[in-house]
Amino acid sequence: MNVLLWIIQVALAFLYLSGGAYKVFKFDALANHLRALPRGGWRTLGALEMVGAILLVVPAVTPLAAAALALETLALAGLYARYSRKLAATNPMVWAVVMGLLVAFVAYGRYALRPLA
Repeated sequence: MNVLLWIIQVALAFLYLSGGAYKVFKFDALANHLRALPRGGWRTLGALEMVGAILLVVPAVTPLAAAALALETLALAGLYARYSRKLAATNPMVWAVVMGLLVAFVAYGRYALRPLA
């Protein structure tokens, strides 16, 4: 279980780092798809995701970082569900829900199933 959690943690760290960088640096492309938040809101979410990605691989704070990312991602999935203007096939809501559930599994796994400490 420990190896599986580490694999998921590292994969999610890369995904959250790239997603956060996209939200911070590619706002114009994001604004064409979803106008739910202003530029500062997207940059804040992106910065939170990038910091969370780094903390996701730091053993002492992994459960807290994973829980924070799970809440942020599932809230973002709600925004996608409400404000997305694209077709259902390209709606990022499904991707956000999957990532939110995976990071929630990491939080639960590191807190209850296989603590690092």
